[in-house]
Amino acid sequence: MDLSSIAGIAGDLVAAAQNAPILQEGAAPDTRFDKLAAGLAIAIGAIGPGLGIGLAVRGAMEAIGRNPEAEGGIRTTLIIGAALAEAIAIYALLVAILILFT
Repeated sequence: MDLSSIAGIAGDLVAAAQNAPILQEGAAPDTRFDKLAAGLAIAIGAIGPGLGIGLAVRGAMEAIGRNPEAEGGIRTTLIIGAALAEAIAIYALLVAILILFT
């Protein structure tokens, strides 16, 4: 694909979005797919943190197995990293709730 065809597709998408009924004045919003969108938001948003936490725990267990004296520092770093990764899943949950109730 060359740049001109990508620009053409982008232009077509913008034109279609501008003609969408939801953007026209007085039109009622289409809520048929709200539950599907919310489900997809939380499902896709939970994949990354789930994989990240799993890989982090695996790495921590391997590190503790190789160097048991460093267990305290490894555990502390693991808990902080898991909390940060879990925050991403909470953001995905927030997006799903916003999709459902707005």
